[in-house]
Amino acid sequence: MAKCVGVVLSGCGSEDGSEVREAVLTLLSLERGGAEPVCLAPDLAQSRVVDHLSGKVDPSASPRRVPAESARIARGQLRDIAGVRDNELDALIFPGGYGVAYVLSNYADKGVVCNVHPDVERLLKSMLARRRPMGFICLAPILAARVLGPVAGVRITLGSRACEPAKHAAVMGADVRPCPVRDIVVDQKINVVSTPAYMYDDARLADVAVGIDKAVRMVLSLARDRRPRPQPGPMQRPEPRGLPPASPSIPAGEPIVRKRPV
Repeated sequence: MAKCVGVVLSGCGSEDGSEVREAVLTLLSLERGGAEPVCLAPDLAQSRVVDHLSGKVDPSASPRRVPAESARIARGQLRDIAGVRDNELDALIFPGGYGVAYVLSNYADKGVVCNVHPDVERLLKSMLARRRPMGFICLAPILAARVLGPVAGVRITLGSRACEPAKHAAVMGADVRPCPVRDIVVDQKINVVSTPAYMYDDARLADVAVGIDKAVRMVLSLARDRRPRPQPGPMQRPEPRGLPPASPSIPAGEPIVRKRPV
């Protein structure tokens, strides 16, 4: 069986949901790695809607449901995160985007004392207990810092140590490391992988793709293999009676010549 990897989405769009490019690159890398991605999202309404052309909150916009928005990325193949159990997943990955701070947590409002969505927190703690790998992209490592930092001292990256989320993550209990956009940080103790992606405002898509692909491949390498073990082959049949086995003294490749009885 293919490795089953949950991809947690928070809407559609970098300013109020999942960063679309990061999410799609994650799904692409998972499929190329032979895994089975399963898109998940919480069933709630977005706290704000942003006009992605102007970058401003649109107060006149109708409230949007997170599953409906996330389904734009998942092409309708989406599960409610509340119904997903950790034993169904071999690994878990979080793309970034401000949905991390407005949907999957209230980090945008509460900062270092933020609360993480209960089902996200449940899955993170369960995956930690089972030692199953988790990947965090862009701003998503703030979730690892808040949930796993106090209990495991998780090692993560948010790009530069100088950015505000990196400083907050350190206060939360995380071991924050600097990292370029094309690279990853791996906490081998608890199987957590992170990459900065668009935490760098000037990041190029090609460079973000390299970092995300490295992160996904590392997560898959840390995940257990669900494929069935190969069955032993059939027992070797004995030599037919009346024909002696080939002599080991005959060099390989030379024909065996048998004399006919006179």
